[in-house]
Formats: sequence, C-alpha cells, structure tokens
Amino acid sequence: MNYYVETILVYAGVDIIACLALNLQFGVSGIVNFSFIVFQAAGAYTAAVLSMPPDTASGMSFQHYVLGLQLPFPIPWLGGALVGGLLAIPVGVLLLRRLRSDYQAIALLVLSVIVNTVITNYRPLFNGAAGLSVIPPPLSERIDPYTATYQYLYVGITFVCCLLVLFVANRIVNSPYGRTLRAMREHELAASALGKNLVALKLTVFVVGGIIAGLSGAILVGFISYWAPITWLYPETIVLFAAIIVGGRGNNLGAILGGLLVPLGFEEITRFIPTGFGPPGLGPAIQWVAIGLLIIGFLWFRPKGVLPEPRRVFNEAGIEESPFMEVRAS
Repeated sequence: MNYYVETILVYAGVDIIACLALNLQFGVSGIVNFSFIVFQAAGAYTAAVLSMPPDTASGMSFQHYVLGLQLPFPIPWLGGALVGGLLAIPVGVLLLRRLRSDYQAIALLVLSVIVNTVITNYRPLFNGAAGLSVIPPPLSERIDPYTATYQYLYVGITFVCCLLVLFVANRIVNSPYGRTLRAMREHELAASALGKNLVALKLTVFVVGGIIAGLSGAILVGFISYWAPITWLYPETIVLFAAIIVGGRGNNLGAILGGLLVPLGFEEITRFIPTGFGPPGLGPAIQWVAIGLLIIGFLWFRPKGVLPEPRRVFNEAGIEESPFMEVRAS
C-alpha cells in the first residue's frame, strides 16, 4: 500500500510538471504543441543513457544505446532537461517561423508520429521497440531503491522539482514577458503591430517548455527504470491538453488541478472496474472515451476551465478595479 501511494505521488508530480510546461506553451502563448511528448521522451532517454553503464558492460549486451556514461545524480536529470530544450530549438525554428498556428499544430502532430516511428524501427540507437531496461534509479549506489526510505526520498525530490517549476512558471506568467505572450495568444497581428518579435517569443517559450518537459521525463524514467517508445505516444499529449482545458487554460494553478484530475484521476478510476467486466481492454477504452467527452463538455459548457485565467481589469482612469476578475476576451 505504501508503494502504491508513493507511486501515485511521483506520477502526480510528473504530470504536474508536464502540465505546467504545456500551459506555458498552449495556455499562455497559444502554441498548440502536439509533439510535447517527444521532448518528454527525449529527456527520459537522455537521463537513462547518462545514468546507465556502457552497453558493452556485463549484463547490458542484450540492448543497444549510446553514451552509457554512468554519471551520478543529478547530472542525468539536468542532461535530460538540457536535451529537451536543445531539441526544441531546431523544431521551433523549422515549424514556428512561417506556419500559421493551425498548420503548426498539424506539423507538430506529424513530427510526433514520425519520431515515434523512427525510434521504434531504429535499433542501433534506441534499441527499437524493446526500449531500454535496467535503468539505475538515482542515488541507488547510496540508498537501496527497494526500501520505503528511498521511495519517500524520491517523492520528496519530485515535490521539490514541482515547486521549482511552479516558481519559474509563475515568474514567467506574471512578468511583462508573460503579458506579451498573452497578447500574442489573443491577437498575433496586434502584437506584431506593436513591434513584438513573434518568432522570438514563440521560440523562447517553446525552448522553456522543452526544458521542463525533459525534466519531467527524466524524473519518470528514473522511477520506473524503463524506457520504451510505446510509452511515449502522441495520445499522451492529448491527455495533457485535456488537463489544461479542464483545469483552466493560462492558469498555473489550473494546470496543477488538471494534472491531478485528468491524467492521474482517470487512470486510477479505471482500475476499479471489476475484473471480467466486459471484453479485454475495456478499461483503457472507457478511459479514452471519458477523456474525449470531458474535453467536449468543458469546451462547450465551461471553456475557461475550473480555475479561469486571472485577468487584471482597469477603469477609464487607469485604476485597477479587480485584480482577478474573469472577463471575456474581445
């Protein structure tokens, strides 16, 4: 029971970090990043190969991967975050410069499918569909990872990472840069007319989101000690989008709430379906149907989410009337 609770807490932390990153891109900036899972997977793979011994080492010959540097914690996690950000640079330069927002979304979705196909079929670099296993958990050389003490330690480290990411996200959202991002989201032409460099704005927040996504992937792979392409499919990004829509687009607290309600909540609810009820695979099917209905329902009846984005309202004299009044975008 303790291990179950600790696992839930770690997954909740990973989902919260991922939702905060996607909220910066989609909720605040308006970038529909359907390839978000790619950056999470890249961070996870990097953290894995930086912490593993070389594939020529004893007991590792059954799988193929690059590097294998066996670096101490927290270097693998930092490396995962760095690779997530570095990968976002060429992707952002290619897809965010000259494409309209709807075409950007389609191109990013296609990128996610292509990357997963390449990884699944290219064994020398990623070990193909089998993925990587026997990934050493962080600090396993000092603390036995199969003890309750280690599990609580991992939960604590994950919680610290959540607080750090929330601090960074809040600083961005509440800064003049964050207000510029929201202006770009509401009306790109108007923001451009005011002299704002839309490409630079999009690329910067895209890289920041990639860094945070890479960190979330590194945390997850260190906990489950396994990495495979099948666990990083593009539908997982849809779940995160659902979390942002339900929680409240543009609101960091809403992203946290959505991360707890959607990715974590729906996965756990399906576990209570009685064994033998319906055909095999009914649980995951119900989960996807419920998530789809949830997205449609919120977009129709409450498009601003459970916790709408706070907006500052000023009267004609320039005096602030309500710091967190919900208003409709014109």
